[in-house]
Amino acid sequence: MFYWDPKPEAFTIPYLKWPVLWYGILFAFGFAVGFRIFLSLLVRYFRERTPKENGIHLRQKALALTDRLVLYMVVATLVGARLGHFLFYERPSLYLQHPLEIFQVWKGGLASHGAVLGILFALALFRYKIHKSAPDLSWVRLLDFVAIPAAFIGVCIRLGNFINQEILGTPTSLPWGVVFGHPTDHSLSVPRHPVQLYEALFYLAVFLLLWRLSFRPRYLLQQGKLIGLFLILVFGFRFCIEFLKLEQSHLLSTSLTMGQILSLPVIFLGCWFLSKKFHCY
Repeated sequence: MFYWDPKPEAFTIPYLKWPVLWYGILFAFGFAVGFRIFLSLLVRYFRERTPKENGIHLRQKALALTDRLVLYMVVATLVGARLGHFLFYERPSLYLQHPLEIFQVWKGGLASHGAVLGILFALALFRYKIHKSAPDLSWVRLLDFVAIPAAFIGVCIRLGNFINQEILGTPTSLPWGVVFGHPTDHSLSVPRHPVQLYEALFYLAVFLLLWRLSFRPRYLLQQGKLIGLFLILVFGFRFCIEFLKLEQSHLLSTSLTMGQILSLPVIFLGCWFLSKKFHCY
């Protein structure tokens, strides 16, 4: 068994006495890498579409679009995930009594299902803003290209959850069970499944798979394939891994967890994207 009890703070900013958490560092790192991933996808897409156009101009165009998109994604992820956490996993009385806690994202408590809704809305808004300057970038195509960096960001977030000692697994006697010294929900310090690491490893595998597939014209140019696979794989795994997690929601008393119930419509959405015949261009 492994004993795990790190400090959530990486360091404290001098004079300000402001602690910088590992969770926030990993979150920012995920978006920084995700920026580069999305940019490279957009450049390759433009080159496939217009191979005779100047490469420098294509990269400048892709960079300008990516710069604008990243703000939408950061805000949509934080707002959607944080609101999703309070709507799906906390009692309304908690945030009515302490409304400022909704904005304390550095403490964790981000729901991936809420992030999905936020990103779907943000990309629709972004598509509306750029439909004249980039008419070939549809809402579905943007989702395809966002899916790959989203899988990598998911890896970083789950590592942050592991450091924060949150989203705990059920007790286990397996040799890789982890004893959390100070779990955020004050659960008993017994060996548990490190479900955060299970998810991080699976999301890394999804990222590598989607990244590899993006080099095939069928997946890069035909819409709906990448986002469909992403939603099915990520939330299909999320449905299964919930059997090894402690229930996080205080709003349900059913045989299925809140995470499983919320994952089902997302999986169906992924099947729809994968089966729908979108135009290649």
